[in-house]
Amino acid sequence: MKLLFAFTALVFFSAAAAAQTTAPQWQAGKNYFVIDPPQPTQTPGKIEVTEVFSYGCPACNFAHTYIDSLRKHLPANAQMDYVPAAFNPSEDWVVFQRAYLTAKALGVAEKSHDAMFDAVWKTKELGIYDADNRIKSPLPTIEDVAKFYAKYGVKPDQFVATANSFTINTRMKQADAYVKATGVDQTPTIIVNGKYRLTTVSAGGNWDKAEQLVLYLVNKESGK
Repeated sequence: MKLLFAFTALVFFSAAAAAQTTAPQWQAGKNYFVIDPPQPTQTPGKIEVTEVFSYGCPACNFAHTYIDSLRKHLPANAQMDYVPAAFNPSEDWVVFQRAYLTAKALGVAEKSHDAMFDAVWKTKELGIYDADNRIKSPLPTIEDVAKFYAKYGVKPDQFVATANSFTINTRMKQADAYVKATGVDQTPTIIVNGKYRLTTVSAGGNWDKAEQLVLYLVNKESGK
């Protein structure tokens, strides 16, 4: 009986030791970065996981299916949010920022999100590069973008009017302020609950590790 107990204990502690050596040891300042001061969130009672992105960003285009997967794997007390960056105007990021915020205001951002990436990078109807991989001139305008959103029931003139409104101009300034305050200097970047910033590189080089780190930080915010 004593031998059986000793063997069981050995198996348990060996498994625990193996788990400790294989589980990622996330470090602040290396794998993720503490935002000081933390930024306010918008949804009381929810832990916000925010992607700072642009439709004009090739890395964001690559990542968006992984972001969709992350969103599906978040626990019930967390939710995905998106903030469009505009710090690369040479690739039309300002127009794409305006487009996303307008689509969100009109209630069509969620259902059109993946398709917007396709419009820029697959069908090229809103493409920013020509056949020789050079930046297009002229780049897509907000009027061009409005034609895309007509597929989602928004009249182009309504989209343009909303896009150029005081409300959207204000939200663009707020998005820029958020990007600056959280220290984002590349896309895509993930912010957890306004407190922690990470990228795939800081997480270890791939989206599987980035998702593990995000869930770790969500659990940390949940007190687990």
